[in-house]
Amino acid sequence: MGLDDFFVRALLAGIGIAIVAAPLGCFIVWRRMAYFGDAMAHSALIGVALGIAVGVSRPAGVVLAVGVLAVLFVVLERKTWISSDTGLGILAHSSLALGLVALSLAGGRGVNYSAYLFGDILAVSREDLLHIYVFGAVLLAVLLAVWRPLLSATVHQDLAQAEGVRVYRMRAILILLIALVIALAMQLVGVLLTTSLLIIPAATARRYARAPESMALLAVLIGILSVVSGLYASLWWDIPSGPSIVLAATGLFALSLLPLPFFPSPD
Repeated sequence: MGLDDFFVRALLAGIGIAIVAAPLGCFIVWRRMAYFGDAMAHSALIGVALGIAVGVSRPAGVVLAVGVLAVLFVVLERKTWISSDTGLGILAHSSLALGLVALSLAGGRGVNYSAYLFGDILAVSREDLLHIYVFGAVLLAVLLAVWRPLLSATVHQDLAQAEGVRVYRMRAILILLIALVIALAMQLVGVLLTTSLLIIPAATARRYARAPESMALLAVLIGILSVVSGLYASLWWDIPSGPSIVLAATGLFALSLLPLPFFPSPD
């Protein structure tokens, strides 16, 4: 089998996304930003509708929509009368509803909601593969460049600020990187499952890792294993590919909850 085989392209695409998403997912888990990632994934539908309406590329529309949502969250976060989780809940559900309505208005009755919500990894082309690996390499390079200050700002914000780390700039960079990964991953697993691919491998790796770097590497391996096993399960049992990948990741997380030798039992 070569690159002309759709299954090989799907495997390569999924592996490429897993390599980029897993390290960022670690920061989402460390910062307890899971709901924030979910809200951003929902807002991606607005970006898709924007792309259809004004003729820009889907990734550009997604990044713009997610960026606006992040600004709105920062504004809501500063309001003392509303808690962070409440603000995120409002943004997550309202952005999903607005995205669905905007898609309907932008594309009419011919809009394939299933493709946007659940993705179609088996339809990945050679050009998609090129985009995934080129942009993925750029995202990883940026993440590696800011790894230390970003990790410092994540572990202890006040101490990092005292040491000269620009905490708010690091947060902005993290949000932008997450937005770009969501734009890349939407075609693979869809808007409703993108956050799962970011979070579940990282949450599983946290069970075994002893250091941040080892957790990131282990999360990458778990993400790759989830993609490969999920796609083969989809092939064997003729079930949807995107949900199969997430269910495979969930199965690995469930296994991590079992008490194993040399590892403490999870709380």
